Amino acid sequence: MKYQKVQKPVDEREKLRKFRELDDAFAQALRQLDDPESDFDIPTGPPVRSLAALEQDDVETQQKEQQQEQERIFKQRFEALLIEYGVDHYDLAELIDTLISYGLWQQDVAPNS
Repeated sequence: MKYQKVQKPVDEREKLRKFRELDDAFAQALRQLDDPESDFDIPTGPPVRSLAALEQDDVETQQKEQQQEQERIFKQRFEALLIEYGVDHYDLAELIDTLISYGLWQQDVAPNS
C-alpha cells in the first residue's frame, strides 16, 4: 500500500495571500515589459517561420541532395572510364591543357550552346 500524505486544508486567507503575491509578481513583470528602459531579458525561442519558407527550404534541400547524388554518380562513371581506358588524372589534365592551348577546346562554355 502506498503512503499518502494527508494535506492540511488551506484556509481562505492563505489562498488570498498567495493569489495576491502571484498577481503582484505578474503585474510587475508586465510593467517591466512595457518599460522601454527596462533591461529585463525574456528568453525566447527561435523565430517562427512560415509554412511557405519551410517548404522552400525542403525544396532547396532536396535539390542539393539530388545535385550531390548526380555529382557522385558522375564521378563514379568518370573514374570507371579512366580505369577502362587506362588513363590517369595527370595524362587527362595534360591532354585538356594541350587542347585548350591550341584552341581546340573552349573553356567555360556550356554544352549545347
